[in-house]
Amino acid sequence: MSPIILGVDPGSRHTGFGVLEGEGNQLLHLASGSIKAGATAPLESRLCRIFDGLSDLIQQHRPQAVALEEIFLATNVKTAFILGQVRGVILLAAAQAALPLFYYSPLVVKKAVVGYGQASKVQVQLMVKQLLGIEAANEHAADALAVSLCHHFHSRWPGAAL
Repeated sequence: MSPIILGVDPGSRHTGFGVLEGEGNQLLHLASGSIKAGATAPLESRLCRIFDGLSDLIQQHRPQAVALEEIFLATNVKTAFILGQVRGVILLAAAQAALPLFYYSPLVVKKAVVGYGQASKVQVQLMVKQLLGIEAANEHAADALAVSLCHHFHSRWPGAAL
């Protein structure tokens, strides 16, 4: 059985997810999309939706690992706190399922997928499409798939300087 990876792109309105199964050069896209938490719902309701959505994905796909993109930029302090709370919900969902978490900076993700740490979102989306043979539903899903791919590549060559 090939390892299954759940990649997550945290967001308080849209949390992207990408589920891949892969061994060596063989990669299989199992699921991707975004958990739509809404823009107008109270934060606690959005956090519940994100938690429930991730818990459902974990139960359905039984991943062996969760790969999470680290928060690197927030436009203001309030946004940073909200993203921190979303991240906490993601950590809780993984911990309840006893899944190991792996963290990757956007620079590392871009370098692993595109080969260039300053790649644009469009370049990342194009490489995700080329590597998996699918068109991601939205940018959140593409980012989450890129995190999954990054973990797949990283786990193939532990300690490799990506």
